[in-house]
Amino acid sequence: MILIPPVIRNFLSKMDVLREIRTQGVPKYILASILCSFGGFLFGMDTGIIGPITVMTSFTQAFGSSSPTIHGLIVSAILIPAAFSAFFAGRLADILGRPRAIALGAAIFGLGAALEASAVHIGMFVVGRCIEGIGEGLYLGTLVVYICEISPPAYRGPLTTGPQLLITMGIVTGFFTCYGSENIDSSLAWRAPFIILTTLAFSFSTLSFLFLPASPRWLTLHGRHAEALTVWNQLGVESSQREKVDFEVEVAVVSTPSTTDPSRASSPEPVERMTIIERTRSKGSVMKAGFLDMFAKDVRMRTLMAAFLMGMQQLSGIDGVLYYAPLLFQQAGLAGTKASFLASGISALLIFAFTIPALIFSDKWGRRGSTIYGGIGLAGIMFLIGSLYASNSVHTTGPARWVVILGIYAFAIVYCVSWAVGIKVYAAEIQPQRTRASATSLAHGSNWITNFLVALTTPVLLARSSCAAYFLWGGCTIITAGVCWVWMPETRGRSLEEIEEAFKKTGLRAGRSEERDGDGVA
Repeated sequence: MILIPPVIRNFLSKMDVLREIRTQGVPKYILASILCSFGGFLFGMDTGIIGPITVMTSFTQAFGSSSPTIHGLIVSAILIPAAFSAFFAGRLADILGRPRAIALGAAIFGLGAALEASAVHIGMFVVGRCIEGIGEGLYLGTLVVYICEISPPAYRGPLTTGPQLLITMGIVTGFFTCYGSENIDSSLAWRAPFIILTTLAFSFSTLSFLFLPASPRWLTLHGRHAEALTVWNQLGVESSQREKVDFEVEVAVVSTPSTTDPSRASSPEPVERMTIIERTRSKGSVMKAGFLDMFAKDVRMRTLMAAFLMGMQQLSGIDGVLYYAPLLFQQAGLAGTKASFLASGISALLIFAFTIPALIFSDKWGRRGSTIYGGIGLAGIMFLIGSLYASNSVHTTGPARWVVILGIYAFAIVYCVSWAVGIKVYAAEIQPQRTRASATSLAHGSNWITNFLVALTTPVLLARSSCAAYFLWGGCTIITAGVCWVWMPETRGRSLEEIEEAFKKTGLRAGRSEERDGDGVA
């Protein structure tokens, strides 16, 4: 008998998942979401291994010591190709279908990891990272889109946080793989983690291609209604939930409120709904939603908000902490590679542990409140650490270094229970169906670009000033919290129509209405 912790059991009971499992077994949409989420594990493991590997003795012996700028370029080489491919990932997913796009991206990712594992000079290693980045950009943003499209609305929030949970698990695996392989007295010390990553990437690509069903929403939008119905049945989604999803698709694709009667603006009449349904039955009408359609007047604000939030998510400094954790801990006074690797692994464990309650309570906390309060908390921690360094209070002995170390841990915890989960889900769920894939891909492209900037500049900033990076990250985070307080409407528990109406409000009026409704930060 499997013992389930009470808090998780209560949560699952609330969602009626236990009832479904007891009567029908595990629904296939849950199994498909779990398999799809494993793509996040690959990304997390690469994030966890690249920082420790580049400071391993065997790596520097093979390729030579690097300046802070070259070190940053080696680590960040994956990110610009990922940003480039992410801009086109949505269109590719619209053409090939979500599972095939995911499988293709994972296969390219695996090819890049294989080149890194077999690299004989630094140029080959960097090329491998670039190819890995192309694959990563193609599949990573599609994961949440696919889970959104196969999940019943009532379960969408928890299921779409699955990739983030697997990302944190991958980070833990990456750090501790390096912690163990560092003892190998050969180049296998740094090659072994990439060999493991290559094997996992090709396995995930194969399983995704063979076992992930096509998105029924994607099939519906391409006029393949009979196939969509078959897939819904295979996934085990109840008819009532299925109809709700299909109606959301239909409204999102071609909803055009009447301009002559304001009372009809947010509630189409039956004749209009029939027109909507007829249009979604035409495959050609779907293909008219091109890449630039995400900048149409009715969705422009949502596209820009998603791109802004995903970009600022990285400018909080989280990947500076993850990529360069060994350097940060050495700067704080932890001597020795082993000690810094272990401290890095502990930070990854904390991130993983606290992502679990974030996943469970993501819908209860809401997106707006977690983003604003989380941003304030992250900024406060960064300013505290920066102030300690600026005042020259951090030494190899004394309490200040432990404040810095614990501050880094606290930063990771606050991030994973607020920004890590809420922002990625928010960026996808605020988009209408016709632009969800392309707008989400644009947002992930923004994320990759700012990730590149953080990965490139962090070692340079650390080498020139012990406090600059922390003040920069804290400033970006507090600015984001302010923008969200003014312009970010809550989406928790709202339909696509309600989300669209919320984005029609502007400025403080939107924020204050959220607080009056009790769904925001108040």
